[in-house]
Amino acid sequence: MKRFLLFALIIMIAFSGAAAPAKKVKIGVSMALFDDAWLTYVREDIVEWGTAHKDVELTIVDAKNDPAIQTGQVENFLAQKMDALVIMPPDASAVDPITKMATAAKVPLIYLNRQVENLPPGVIYVGSRSIDAGIYEMTELGRLMAGKGNIVIMMGELAHEAARNRTAGIKQVIKEKYPDIKILAEQNADWKRDEGKTLMENWLASGKQIDGVASNNDEMALGALLAIKAAGKLGKIRVCGVDGSDDALASMDRGELDCTVFQDPKGQAEEGMNAAYLMALGKPNPRVKNSIIWVPYQPVTKANYKSFIKK
Repeated sequence: MKRFLLFALIIMIAFSGAAAPAKKVKIGVSMALFDDAWLTYVREDIVEWGTAHKDVELTIVDAKNDPAIQTGQVENFLAQKMDALVIMPPDASAVDPITKMATAAKVPLIYLNRQVENLPPGVIYVGSRSIDAGIYEMTELGRLMAGKGNIVIMMGELAHEAARNRTAGIKQVIKEKYPDIKILAEQNADWKRDEGKTLMENWLASGKQIDGVASNNDEMALGALLAIKAAGKLGKIRVCGVDGSDDALASMDRGELDCTVFQDPKGQAEEGMNAAYLMALGKPNPRVKNSIIWVPYQPVTKANYKSFIKK
């Protein structure tokens, strides 16, 4: 009888342990903003990653392009005892409060897409090297312009590292490879299509000869094309962007946009989430080199654009 009771007790304990739910890894994601064409791809890929990881509890919030809102979101994440944080900052120069809070709480922190300088040990950045986008873009634009003529540069929000460094890449190529190309003007249109259209209209109204447009992203480039088409100058002014968005590739397929540079949303999303996940579990990540995981840009030209179109 005693043996039977002991055996029954062992069975009960075994089944009790088997029934206990495993603790999920809680990851909080704060994105700079949801209302952005390319960032929508990133968000969708993060959600897809979360769906594939059944042991993860994922929370994604919109910082509405406001550093103060994002700081409050991180405070909430820490109060909710998140196991790791993935942060895409509206302004990479305004993240000190976030970095200090997360490191003080010893919560793994990953910055995504918007590069933060001087990261403390243990904090990781995942993204693409912005200057490369400008280099790829201007190399192809200069080739299409036969190495001569006048260009204008459309910049994103000036607080963004990507706007500054993509523009630096454009200027580097002009200096080193295309000395006969002149920059007529450079101005920000804040990554937006409608602002790109308005800015291009103003430049066209100046009456100056414009042979090319180097845009920091596809949305502004597509806006520029709207103004160029309205002015009857489609095909006379070369236009290039950055991101390799669906709309940009469709424009290339119509023979409008001349080139772009693919920024890999799935690659950035997956590398960022994997980094957070592994850090939360205390596991090594061989992809991290000097606290950074680079996701390469890829040039998109008339010769290869079809390979980037989603099937």
